[in-house]
Amino acid sequence: MLPMSKIKEPAILEHLERLLEFVSGCAKEKGFTSKRIKEIELATEEALVNIFNYAYAEGPGDVEIKCGLDGDDRLVIEILDTGTPFNPLSLSEPDLTADVADREIGGLGVFFIREMVDEVQYRRDAGRNILTLRASK
Repeated sequence: MLPMSKIKEPAILEHLERLLEFVSGCAKEKGFTSKRIKEIELATEEALVNIFNYAYAEGPGDVEIKCGLDGDDRLVIEILDTGTPFNPLSLSEPDLTADVADREIGGLGVFFIREMVDEVQYRRDAGRNILTLRASK
């Protein structure tokens, strides 16, 4: 793994734009197309909004993003928080064939994340949730 840039902000909606600008700037710097950057932003935004809304029920917290390239020239985005342990990959795939009124609530955001990037991984390490997104050009 090559060196990664990082940013850390309070996990609140007011910081969403700055965090997304950091990720899109990293992707642009690494030569990703505008279309691909928008997909990466969408996946990152979904993950961040979930953290803002659910990770820190007990009080305020931070979110950290690390961004760089791996050895295969894929963009790697690590999103770290110290909130409630939650593996978004444990959610089942949403039933997109069911009538909207009959669908279960939740899981659609994780589905979009999986669709927008090539690989999604989760781990809990040293009291932190670490969601890793990998996207190729």
